[in-house]
Amino acid sequence: MNTTPAPTTPTWDPQQYLRHEGHRTRPFLDLLARVDPPAAPARIADLGCGAGNVTALLTARWPQAHVTGFDNSREMLDKARSHASDRLDFAYADAATWAPPPATYDLIVSNALLQWVPGHADLLAGWLRALTPGGTLAFQVPSNFDAPSHTLLAELQESPRWRDRLGAARGRTAVETPGDYLSRLTALGCAADVWETTYLQILPGEDPVLDWVKGTALRPVLTALADDDRARADFTAEYAQLLREAYPATPAGTVFPFRRTFAVAVTR
Repeated sequence: MNTTPAPTTPTWDPQQYLRHEGHRTRPFLDLLARVDPPAAPARIADLGCGAGNVTALLTARWPQAHVTGFDNSREMLDKARSHASDRLDFAYADAATWAPPPATYDLIVSNALLQWVPGHADLLAGWLRALTPGGTLAFQVPSNFDAPSHTLLAELQESPRWRDRLGAARGRTAVETPGDYLSRLTALGCAADVWETTYLQILPGEDPVLDWVKGTALRPVLTALADDDRARADFTAEYAQLLREAYPATPAGTVFPFRRTFAVAVTR
C-alpha cells in the first residue's frame, strides 16, 4: 500500500512574500530591460502575477496597454486587486491549463512562476501561439535548486522524522537549463535571448534566509503542517539551524547567492 502523501499545493502568504520585495522585483526589472517590442503592446498578460506589485510596473512601462495579471492563488489575487485600474485587471488562471485564443496578446511575461509548473517547457508552444505576429514571451525562473537553501530543505523533508509526514521532496530539476530553453524557443521559430545571472543578495536581520524561503520554497511544507503547530515549529527550527550554518551572518548582513535564468523570445 502506498502511504506517500500527495504533493501539497502551497497556500501563499502575500505579506510574507513581499517582505523581500526589492530583491524579488529586481529580476523582473532586469527582464523588462531586455524586452524591446517593435511597437508598443496593446494587450499584455502577466502569468503568475502574485501580489500584483510587479504587474503594475507593466502599466508604467507601456501606458497605453491593457494588462491582465493571472494567478491561481486566491490569496495573491486578493492582494493584487489593490493595484487594479481601468488598464489593469486580475483574473484566476492556472498556468498548467491556461490556453488563450491565438493572437490574443502582444506580450506575455512570467516572473518566478514556471518552477511551480511541472512540464512547463512543453507549454511554451501554446503560449507563443497566443502572441500576435512579432509578439514577445519573456520569463524569469529561479535556477538555484542545487543551492543549500533547497538541498537542505529536501534532505530534511526526506529524513526519518519527516518523510512519512511530508513525502518525497519536490524534484530539484524544476526548471530547464538556459541552453535547453534556448534550443526549445529557437526550434519553435523564435528569435531568442537567454541568459543567467547570480545575484549576491545581502539580507538583513535574524535568520533572513529562512524568512526568504518562508515566502517561496518552504510554503508546501508550511501548508502540509498547517494543522500541527508543534510539528511546524519543530521543522522550521531544524531547518533554521541548517540555514544558519550554510549562510553565516557577516557584519554587512547575510549573503544569499541566488541564480536566475531569463528568456526573451520574439515570434517571427
